[in-house]
Amino acid sequence: MIKKTTARLVAISAAYAVTAMAQPAVAQDKVAVANAATAQAAPAAEGGKMVLPNGQDITPATMENGRWYTEEGIPTFKIAEDGTTDYSTFSGYRRYSAECHVCHGPDGEGSTYAPALKDSVKTLDYYQFQEIVASGKQEVSKAANLVMPAFGTNKNVWCYIDDIYVYLLARGVGDLPRGRPAKKEAKSDEFAAQENACMEG
Repeated sequence: MIKKTTARLVAISAAYAVTAMAQPAVAQDKVAVANAATAQAAPAAEGGKMVLPNGQDITPATMENGRWYTEEGIPTFKIAEDGTTDYSTFSGYRRYSAECHVCHGPDGEGSTYAPALKDSVKTLDYYQFQEIVASGKQEVSKAANLVMPAFGTNKNVWCYIDDIYVYLLARGVGDLPRGRPAKKEAKSDEFAAQENACMEG
């Protein structure tokens, strides 16, 4: 009995020693992963422009119907130096929180069931994002069968798809902290008119 107990203690001690020696390497790996994630999170500044890792320029250029767009006509966000968000980004927060967070987690952070959309929008382009939301997506593997339903006919999502997209962009690049935006611009008449036309159409 003593020999078995001693053998177990020796085995436990050896396992503990190996784990303790591996900790610095694991810590270094975690730091390297965190540094790589931080580098990917922030858009690259190219001549004053904000560019995502996928090469998409997200610099606000023009406003139309109460929403900001890039030079290419892609929806984007604009946050003032004092933290005031454009209304579209605030609207995206509200719609994401009402329609998307159940699967994708609060603030675009992801869950055990669905990916972090704040990260997905940095690699997907705007049109790929729209296609997935409109048509749905299914990923089947030996370990899981993940299904995202189509939301192209859900007006509570589709009438606000650009708002949800820009909210996730702002979260993904780190310009918007977690939670309800503290300051927002007022809803413009143009925004309200477009919103009403979509919801009633």
